[in-house]
Amino acid sequence: MKTVTKAVFPAAGMGTRFLPATKANPKEMLPIVDKPLIQYAAEEAAAAGITDLIFIIGRTKRAIADHFDKAYELEVELETRGKLKALESLRGMLPVNVNCIYIRQAEALGLGHAVLCAQPAVNDEPFAVILADDLIDGEPGVTKQMCDMYNYYQCSLVGVQPVDPSETGSYGIVAAEPMGERVSRVTQIVEKPKPAEAPSNLGVVGRYVLTPRIFHHLRHIERGSGGELQLTDAIAALLREQQVLAYEFEGVRYDCGSKLGYLEATVEYALKHEELGDEFRRYMERRFCRAPAFGPDV
Repeated sequence: MKTVTKAVFPAAGMGTRFLPATKANPKEMLPIVDKPLIQYAAEEAAAAGITDLIFIIGRTKRAIADHFDKAYELEVELETRGKLKALESLRGMLPVNVNCIYIRQAEALGLGHAVLCAQPAVNDEPFAVILADDLIDGEPGVTKQMCDMYNYYQCSLVGVQPVDPSETGSYGIVAAEPMGERVSRVTQIVEKPKPAEAPSNLGVVGRYVLTPRIFHHLRHIERGSGGELQLTDAIAALLREQQVLAYEFEGVRYDCGSKLGYLEATVEYALKHEELGDEFRRYMERRFCRAPAFGPDV
């Protein structure tokens, strides 16, 4: 029985919805309070027992590699100034047994192409795919939940949640037959269907555990929605050969690929932050209890 020890992080997108902030900085490096999105994703993978983190980056994404690299000068400066707590957080971003691997996606041809770029590092092993801009607050983390499911069922899984029927055009949508608590067998998966054509309202949201057979289908699918190689289309082809399960994860998802979702995540993570949570909560109470800001009925 194979276990999941590798995770792929597609991070070569342009981040156009956050311009100009992402003109020179990857969207995956946008901070939620004091940690970038990509670090939350990497920590989630490490907590699941994954030891090889494979980042698919583009030409302008060196900041991701720099973030996880050792910063000798900064560490010396922090130690000299006695800022030991900051030094500890810097050195402890990832466990010492975790390896970071960086692969350049020369051309942005879609999520499916990004995952295909990881094949030389994944080889013939099952692996997770984590989209950093889907920040999911779960305990245990969603990747851990899904790896445990993979260990039991030994087949591919996609993380899903119910979405508003009017928003199916923004997701891969699955039709599925219930098998157990939170687990269903996928019978159909469609990329961004119109609401009238959607097989259900179960949307795939940024977490996958896949068998290596997916690479065969990624190499043979044609370009789909948006003229890109869609991971959804490869999973649809995989369905004809292997069982694929839909897992309704436990946790709260924040769509940090949108400005509103990003702001929601920032507020929620600030409220539970170890150092500033109480102070930030008091600020929010003061700010939103000011009746003039909301009118006389508040």
